[in-house]
Amino acid sequence: QVQPVESGGGLVQAGGSLRLSCAASGRTFSGYSMGWFRQAPGKEREFVAAITWIGSSSYYAEAVKGRFTISRDNTENTLYLQMNSLKPEDTAVYYCAAFQSTTYYSGNYYKRPHSYDYWGQGTQVTVSS
Repeated sequence: QVQPVESGGGLVQAGGSLRLSCAASGRTFSGYSMGWFRQAPGKEREFVAAITWIGSSSYYAEAVKGRFTISRDNTENTLYLQMNSLKPEDTAVYYCAAFQSTTYYSGNYYKRPHSYDYWGQGTQVTVSS
């Protein structure tokens, strides 16, 4: 199994950038598909982006498409989320999640929180206007 640990959150002005990292312990990181989710106060957890186990396919929520980029380095057991052109509505706690998979699923599968078995504790991202 893997244990995700997020880092890189913080306070940034609108229009700025942040890069989140997710370090995943365990020897078989490359056998896991990974995702980023976020949760704003008073709202449900929502999908942000996901990437397959070898990084061959990625998926994005419409709200972040063109601004955020998900990537992974399997040699470093690390997942990334590059966030550009940040908006105040991007303010949330961002979570890294994983599920064991070396199979392709439909895009909607990656967007469901219940598809994921392992979750980090989250990192706060605050975007000021």
